Amino acid sequence: MATSTRKGSSVVATDLNFWLTALVVGITIVLWASARLPEFITALLFFTAAMLLKLAPASSVFSGFASSAFWLVLSGFVLGAAIRKVGLAQRWANYLVVPMSQSWPRMVAGTVLLTYLLAFVMPSNMGRIALLMPVVLAMGERAGIKAGSRGSIGLALAVGFGTFQLSASILPANVPNLVLSGAAESAYQLHLQWLPWWVLHMPVVGIGKGMLLIGCLLWLFRATPTPVRQRDVLPGLSRSEWRLIGLLMVTLLLWMTDSLHGLPAAWVGLAAACICLLPRVGFLSGDDFTNGVNFRTCIYIAGILGVATLVVDSGLGRFIANALLSVLPLQDHPSFSNFAVLNALVSLMNFVLTANGVPAMVTPMAQELAQASGFPLLTVIMLQVFAYATPLLPYQASPVVVAMGLGNVPAKAGLQLCATLFLFSVLILLPLDYLWFRLLGYA
Repeated sequence: MATSTRKGSSVVATDLNFWLTALVVGITIVLWASARLPEFITALLFFTAAMLLKLAPASSVFSGFASSAFWLVLSGFVLGAAIRKVGLAQRWANYLVVPMSQSWPRMVAGTVLLTYLLAFVMPSNMGRIALLMPVVLAMGERAGIKAGSRGSIGLALAVGFGTFQLSASILPANVPNLVLSGAAESAYQLHLQWLPWWVLHMPVVGIGKGMLLIGCLLWLFRATPTPVRQRDVLPGLSRSEWRLIGLLMVTLLLWMTDSLHGLPAAWVGLAAACICLLPRVGFLSGDDFTNGVNFRTCIYIAGILGVATLVVDSGLGRFIANALLSVLPLQDHPSFSNFAVLNALVSLMNFVLTANGVPAMVTPMAQELAQASGFPLLTVIMLQVFAYATPLLPYQASPVVVAMGLGNVPAKAGLQLCATLFLFSVLILLPLDYLWFRLLGYA
């Protein structure tokens, strides 16, 4: 009898723990979405509540601090600070400012194009943001766009959104892509390849997204740059600049060849950051480190990743997915309606799992979703890309959050662009994505 009582208590405790987890995760997401509190305070409150209520072991709650994404963010801040400190940001901006400062549309379009081109050779979202942000902002200041102005905010968001959203069309250039690829290989022995991926996603997620992003930026963030007719005459490269260029080239080379040597981009970036901070060898002092690293954003990133881990480990993600699947209005044959419904499912999952966690949860369910919708298995797997590359709120995409931190972008401005892009993407790009899938025989 005692055994039965203990077993019943265990079930009740498990149920209570599950619903407490749902409550804490829900409140955390609402606070991030509404920006009622600074994002890092919300993250700290999440850590506190999860540990006090014993929702999960510390290894799960604080898993964000052990994640490679956290350390890539931190190292990105350090590299960005070093680029600014030695003057390389100003020097590179001096080369870009003449062709790009002639008009605001050219400056915005050029920045978005730079984010996409760099994605072909540099696999890390965070690394690309850390490299581009100081250069683009310095270019803006050179053209008379003051820090903190609407124009400066627009340029920072062009770097963040261009880096994350457009790179989803390139297989190794985006963390959620790699999660999806690994999950597909693990669950179904599907080996996704670079060229078919790019051909399928480049027209809509690459080119279409880029054009829509440029249009939204020009509409929401207006500025009038002062056209620069001639580059400044700068002195020759200093010894510090040469050394930092060498370090960045080695770092970039290791990032580009990670598939050959197996060193994750995060640890390569962390090693480069450590070199930047070494006395006499590096470029930054202790004060430079304190001032150059946005610890608020780092804590926020750790909180996002901790929430995603808790959702998966607690079974909340699977519960939500199954609940949604039971009410989805899916027809038993392929149609645009089914395509839109499946995209909506991934978008809803994005609220609790964020972009990095969505493919890990949805991909193992792809077989059931394929049977219910009539689409081939590969189609269900691949349509996730458009959905997780189209977040409704900034917190759903950690690279966007990092870019907002590096560019000192107010939460309201990031939310405004994110929601606008989401709306126009659903209305304009989602039907085009379906038509392209059909044209290539995926639907």
